Amino acid sequence: MSQEKLAREIVQGVGGESNVVSLVHCATRLRFTLKDNAKADKAALEKLDGIITVKESGGQFQVVVGNKVPEVYAAIGEVSGILNESKDGEKSKDKASAGKKGFGAVIDVISSIFAPLLGVMAGAGILKGLLLIADNFGWLPKTSSTYIILFGAADSLFYFLPILLAVTTARKFGGNIFTAMTVAGALLLPSVTALNGAETDVTFFGIPVVMMSYSSTVIPIILAVIVMSKLEKFFNRVIHESVKNFLTPMISLAVMVPLTLLVFGPFGVYVGNGIADALLAAFSFSPLIAGAILGAGWQLLVIFGVHWGLVPVFINNIAVYGRDGIKPAATASVFAQTGAAFGVMLKTKNKKLKTLAGSATLSAVFGITEPAVYGVTLPLKRPFIAGIIGGAVGGAIIGQGGTQAFASGAPGLLTLPIFYGPGGQGFPALIIGIVASFVISATLTYILGFKDPVEEGEGEKVKSDASSTGKSITTPASSSAPATASAAGSVGETALSPLSGTVVALADVPDPAFAAEAMGKGVAIEPSVGRVLAPFDGTVTVAFKKKHALAVVSDTGAEILVHVGVDTVKLDGEHFTSHIQEGDRVKAGQLLLEFDIEKIRAAGYPTVTPVIVTNTFDYADVLPLQQGEVQAGDELLETVPGSDAESDKVS
Repeated sequence: MSQEKLAREIVQGVGGESNVVSLVHCATRLRFTLKDNAKADKAALEKLDGIITVKESGGQFQVVVGNKVPEVYAAIGEVSGILNESKDGEKSKDKASAGKKGFGAVIDVISSIFAPLLGVMAGAGILKGLLLIADNFGWLPKTSSTYIILFGAADSLFYFLPILLAVTTARKFGGNIFTAMTVAGALLLPSVTALNGAETDVTFFGIPVVMMSYSSTVIPIILAVIVMSKLEKFFNRVIHESVKNFLTPMISLAVMVPLTLLVFGPFGVYVGNGIADALLAAFSFSPLIAGAILGAGWQLLVIFGVHWGLVPVFINNIAVYGRDGIKPAATASVFAQTGAAFGVMLKTKNKKLKTLAGSATLSAVFGITEPAVYGVTLPLKRPFIAGIIGGAVGGAIIGQGGTQAFASGAPGLLTLPIFYGPGGQGFPALIIGIVASFVISATLTYILGFKDPVEEGEGEKVKSDASSTGKSITTPASSSAPATASAAGSVGETALSPLSGTVVALADVPDPAFAAEAMGKGVAIEPSVGRVLAPFDGTVTVAFKKKHALAVVSDTGAEILVHVGVDTVKLDGEHFTSHIQEGDRVKAGQLLLEFDIEKIRAAGYPTVTPVIVTNTFDYADVLPLQQGEVQAGDELLETVPGSDAESDKVS
């Protein structure tokens, strides 16, 4: 699919151009702020070729497209006006931001401010790291003019970081970008910075000013521009139109520069240093334990989008101390998930999964872990857990070894130079840690295994029940289903809706196994009638004793699991009436199960019901056919046969 076509379909999928408040991107994700998330079609977007997954986190609607995100972002700018600034857009930003509360709003602000800078920040960090290596080995002394020029190219971003943050913060809060840059520039002006070392007291109309260095700082300029943006809106309302274009900037500068030096600057520096000191204290207390926790948990933070909360801390540490001892442990987590994806590639016999795991491994080596996590390790579950274990071991080694980061950049193979400081101290521990995390994760993945699609075609087909009953959905090869079932995947099947109700995306089901499609693709239905009907002619392969779930295999081999509610296994069959037994032949529309919706809800259990094609890997795709309200007996799911379905099987 061309980038232009993909861009158009993404814009349509997020509810159209009119539904978009703002758009930024990081290394792998398009981060939309939408007026109404309900207007976005998450399920349709996830089916597009070129989209890895779609997440809603930190108040943002995030479309994960991998390392081609700059091209897709640019294409969106060409096919729409989303990237254009407008007054209406600024008003919408205020309205959208007001709708977010608490921690989600904080993460939304941080990610929007820092995401546009990650690419150039990583590039500058790599160059800075390579220069440090060149100096340590005597290849290019730091006193040489060549070194000074190249180091200037690498270090300018970090020195003038307040100016760059002024731009992204002003865009986020609808302030005048040039006024914001001027405020930041005032903090870095040589005549102002010289006051920091002045022997005389510094005052502003008699008010004492606590001077400090603002180069490379993060929090002061962000606070200043947020307030400046609010003041600008006020001034633009009260000042006459004929003079506000120059009076508003004048007043903003006259107010904000002194206010920043008096209040926001010292406050921001003290807060940033306080947070950094607290985290550094944890690493000082036990670098092994702290490193293990961060190495194990970093990818979990990334999944939920809350890792952005630590980004300002990393940058602040480098600005204040010249190094950061927290970030290196996160590198272990990246290489651990890389190793887990590599283990899947070695273990699987399924050609499609092997290809996916191989390409995901290559991307993850360079720090782009979304394809590996969302496409391989998380859906297969055990490899993701193996990655957490490997990351903990690697993080512990790196933490104990005292590795430091001397520049910013996303953890990956190309950014390893940013961890090489004077004398190379701590760098060997980093290498040992990432190798250990990779090898341990790959080995554990290979040993522990996973539910390989190919293995499901041999003998027994086992699918775990997400409600943790300990019982498996098993279809013996000698099943009473007709012989045509042995050619599963070679024939398409249309499954009828087993329930009446409202169609819900699997991602919105409050159960991680279903939401991550670990059980297979499909949809969920919020039932309006407590009756489950047969989705097609076939055979009942599973009828749970606790009656909350059942599975039927069609005469062409499609396997459908209907799981009524979430955690309803704990009801021990109460409020359920089953009308079938395992091995029963059923006809499409036949009553299989009845349940009392109101009593189940009154007992405190969600009734949203996943309807899953558990042998998804036997098909090229599984397509939902309904949205919104659906009636039992309506066409609900269609399995798309793959031309190579038979070649992927073991005869």
